Amino acid sequence: MADAIDKGKYMTDMRTTVDTNGVTLGIEQFGDPAAPLILIVGGTTMLSWPDELCAVLASGGRHVVRYDLRDSGASTTAQPAAPSYTLRDLAADAAALAHELDSRPAHLAGIGVGGMVAQVAALDHPSAFQALTLVGTRPVAPGPVDEDLPDHDAATMKELFSHPMPDWTDRSAVGEFAAAGADLLRDDPAAARATAEHIWDRTPGTDAAVQMANQMGIVFAHLKCTPRWRERLPAIAIPTLVVHGKRDPIFQRSSVTRLVHIHVAVTRVAERHHRVSRACWCSTAPRGCDLRCCDNKWRRRQFGETGSFGRSHRKSIYETGGPWATLANPGDGSVRTHSRRGEPTRTAE
Repeated sequence: MADAIDKGKYMTDMRTTVDTNGVTLGIEQFGDPAAPLILIVGGTTMLSWPDELCAVLASGGRHVVRYDLRDSGASTTAQPAAPSYTLRDLAADAAALAHELDSRPAHLAGIGVGGMVAQVAALDHPSAFQALTLVGTRPVAPGPVDEDLPDHDAATMKELFSHPMPDWTDRSAVGEFAAAGADLLRDDPAAARATAEHIWDRTPGTDAAVQMANQMGIVFAHLKCTPRWRERLPAIAIPTLVVHGKRDPIFQRSSVTRLVHIHVAVTRVAERHHRVSRACWCSTAPRGCDLRCCDNKWRRRQFGETGSFGRSHRKSIYETGGPWATLANPGDGSVRTHSRRGEPTRTAE
């Protein structure tokens, strides 16, 4: 499917910047600007989201915009090791950017730390968004986790950090470092190398600290992420989809499933992935999507008020053509059914 999609056909004006909320944000647009907006939060750079995935989503009749968080890519860069802003400021950036791009509420999507930004944005700015997709993330800030949540897989992290850091001013060395990490995580080394080199090219200047921040997202190690938002998650009332790898060693399943307290549909798309790799989405991303997000009343009737991760959730996972179906729909509050019983189709476990 992806091979039939011409990325260039769905790009609006390539990459540019937008001044909003007192900062400059680097963005890239795909699709028709008049179409419903999908705003994609980088984790930390926009290149966390593959070009082809953005083009596929745009081909379904969406205006897809991915953007760099502060201190990454083409966005305002100051002191990545000592940010003067907070997680809530990043959430406010998302809401302000959505408003700049479209007067209608957007579908917001985030991966990794970008998923944390997306959660807080949906909580702090509910009128700005009409649907939410969270990929490979968790409901607490970077650092020590809650007692009932698993931390990153210790063996994997030990092996990852046993690799010596590269010379961040050397593009080739940075690419090789990324490829080695991807191989350990069972991701595609060649794709990881290409992405790392592309990030290197987009990073302003060759300063080692700034290059490292763009590649490793170290700003989140220093970012103020209080107050906590996990306890507020049940207040998210918009349709929400959580996507994660079954054996993601960074954000493990039992951590991710705590997000079901939003009353979400949860799906798993790969055996062991942390990034949005081509293997995860290529065979499932819809070329044209018919699904319409269900409204909150319908979801609560299906999922129950408790939000527990149990049989009712597994029965209520819904998609057409894969987990990206919800991401690719305008979320207008209606439900399109796809079974004889008049219920959303069920995802295979």
